Amino acid sequence: MSQENKNPFDLQKKLRYADHVIAIASGKGGVGKSTVAANLALSLKEKGFSVGLLDLDLYGPSVPMMFGQHKPTESVSEQGILPAEKYGIQLMSLGFFLEANTAVIWRGPLVIKAVDQLLNEVFWKKMDYLIIDLPPGTGDIQLSLVQKIALSGAVIVTTPQDLALADVKRGINMFEKVNVPILGIVENMSYFQCPECGHKSYIFGQNGGFKESERSKVDFLGEVPLNEDIMSAADTGCPIVESKPGSPESKYYMAIAEKLVEKMK
Repeated sequence: MSQENKNPFDLQKKLRYADHVIAIASGKGGVGKSTVAANLALSLKEKGFSVGLLDLDLYGPSVPMMFGQHKPTESVSEQGILPAEKYGIQLMSLGFFLEANTAVIWRGPLVIKAVDQLLNEVFWKKMDYLIIDLPPGTGDIQLSLVQKIALSGAVIVTTPQDLALADVKRGINMFEKVNVPILGIVENMSYFQCPECGHKSYIFGQNGGFKESERSKVDFLGEVPLNEDIMSAADTGCPIVESKPGSPESKYYMAIAEKLVEKMK
């Protein structure tokens, strides 16, 4: 086969600094993907693994706010810039290099260059897991990432409502076409449980993520409720798994992380 006709996905390479690379994706925005990514990274750390979190959501980077970390380390080595370290995990985000409230208006080539720099010009320490928070959708960043590196798999985050699930199908289809294993679906905002009476309200519908996992023949990794403590912890710079590691809310993420670990064995 000539060089011109080679499948670009044959050029994927394994990252030298990460044993497992897991992409956290969603078909659409607003489903809480970044909160899931942050808490899964911290859950893996709680289980004794070395972990990094790479925020590739270039159009809405959330890691700086969720971790209360607004710039990387000041040190720069010959190999590249060093990632920040917070709560025992390595962090990198384009948001570290942008002015607050600055819109990112980039076309494909600039986006691809940024992805390449964050993967290859950051001096990451060796780690067990690199969690990558992708932007929503199926655009340039996703395609550039899967062309460049060999992912261990992708986790799809959704809410139970039909509008979000329609986009989940497109996301799963994209990863399957580029030979990235779908590790499973996480259903976020599954229900709201009244803290006073305990009643569960299924605001966005019920069991949509589970039904989609059955339809798509991928694993259902678990559900996370719509919860004030989870939201406020992320907004104040210390995600719930770190701020309240033994809480019922943290256990949702810990259980999902446990399933991911089993899949990596």
